[in-house]
Amino acid sequence: MNDTVRLLRSHRSIRAFSGAVLDDAVVAELVSAGLCAATSSNVQATTVIRVRSEATRERIAALAGGQHHIVTAGAFLVYCADLRRAGRAAARHGAEAVVGMTEQFVIATVDVALAAQNTVVAAESLGLGVCYIGAIRNDPQTVTDLLELPDQVYPVFGLCLGEPAQDPEVKPRLPLAAVLHEERYTETTDALLAEYDDTMRTYYRTRSGGTKESSWSEEMAGLVGSERRPHMREFLARQGFTLR
Repeated sequence: MNDTVRLLRSHRSIRAFSGAVLDDAVVAELVSAGLCAATSSNVQATTVIRVRSEATRERIAALAGGQHHIVTAGAFLVYCADLRRAGRAAARHGAEAVVGMTEQFVIATVDVALAAQNTVVAAESLGLGVCYIGAIRNDPQTVTDLLELPDQVYPVFGLCLGEPAQDPEVKPRLPLAAVLHEERYTETTDALLAEYDDTMRTYYRTRSGGTKESSWSEEMAGLVGSERRPHMREFLARQGFTLR
């Protein structure tokens, strides 16, 4: 196993930071590394907004369910899917952008995820901690208003970066046999799910000192067994996405 693979396999979400502010040059270097990720048709549909204001961070932390590490991270970034810039480029050549296509929404969202993950790997290679904040989508309209995002731009997730003040264990992932299939899709067996459930119960029990008893299947029952952020469809339509 080389150093890159070892780094990728050591990823943890960090939710406690030293409080030290990350230098502008470091943030710029990390975001630049992220932007070197693959991008569909070179559309480069990623815009990153660094939020420095403590008041704005406090507001976002509250709507994200009280995730205070948004405030204490050395840098807090909001990754946005941005088709507005490509539309402006098209207008320079007399073309009017066709908006609202679901395929464009997928392209822009995937672009953002790839760029952010590149930034995460770059940050972890420097010994920094990271934590994605998908919960900014609890209230995407408020985030949009706070950051003054225009039509054809939407906030996909936040990203905390900073000097870690904790050293959690790596969370176990699904067995490879449940994910890597040959030639065609194969249903994951109950035996594999039971094996992973046992692994996760042990992980949670160890991590929490015995105060958390849960498994992956139990978590999925709560996650996919209920509606999640039903407001997103209407919000995306207001921002000019997924209309057709």
